[in-house]
Amino acid sequence: MQQSSRGITALSHNDLKELGLLYRQTASDLAAVREDVSNRQLKIYLNQLLGRSHNLIYMGHKPKVAALVQFYRDTYPRIFRETLPQTITATVICLVTASVAWFLTVRNPDFAYRLLGPHMIDAIEQQHMWTDSIVTVKPLASSGIMTNNLSVAFSMFALGITGGLGTIWMLVVNGLLLGVVGAATAHAGMALQLWSFVAPHGSLELPAIFIAGGAGLEIARGLLFPGLLSRRDSLELAGGRATRLLLGTIPMLVIAGVIEGFFSPSHVPMAMKFALGAVLFAALIIYLSFANAIPTKISKADSVL
Repeated sequence: MQQSSRGITALSHNDLKELGLLYRQTASDLAAVREDVSNRQLKIYLNQLLGRSHNLIYMGHKPKVAALVQFYRDTYPRIFRETLPQTITATVICLVTASVAWFLTVRNPDFAYRLLGPHMIDAIEQQHMWTDSIVTVKPLASSGIMTNNLSVAFSMFALGITGGLGTIWMLVVNGLLLGVVGAATAHAGMALQLWSFVAPHGSLELPAIFIAGGAGLEIARGLLFPGLLSRRDSLELAGGRATRLLLGTIPMLVIAGVIEGFFSPSHVPMAMKFALGAVLFAALIIYLSFANAIPTKISKADSVL
């Protein structure tokens, strides 16, 4: 095995697959040879060979930062555009459910009471924003918000394996909460307070949730509609695209969590909150729509990620 100064990046995709196979075979052979005391020289040779292979493989992780930059700069916007129908579907499911929940709450206020519970309804009727408590525990709140949002996104993604039923259910639940809370606060004259709180972080958080839902629906599409491929191959390809789609939501949710924990509940003017939300949302749309819009050759870093 000749080791290039470029390390593992010098290998083609087929070479990488062969390297992985040989590495596992060598490790298995070494484990077997260790049981035979008469094969001491062979044991030394295999151990050295495995060590060289290990160094070559892990030396290839050095340019990981550059690969991540390339992923978010080039690969992710392309994957997003390729799976845009799934993201649009997830967005429509959530927003239509929110609209229906809004209408039901306006027609029947008891609907909000059953869904939100007496504690939150009492807070809304007293025109008290339940988000005010975040201000006193900003770091802890921000961490909890990030964890919760990431959990929701990963669950929507993973539940795609249920044929999309689990993903759709989570989109419906989130839509219900969004619509009911929106209608209840509007009825109490708190609409401006609510949406000025949501705008700064929601400009990233809501699109990230919709994209995660789209990732789950992409898995469901690969599972249910394999086309000319075998179901296994179709699911593998769709799972790869969905995983990349989910990865792109992580920075969005982390930034949204920081904003929600520190900026959204603050007492800065509402106009500034809406302005920040508008700027972030516009920047996100420009990035997803136009970054790497000209097709380029897919690099090895893209294929690894």
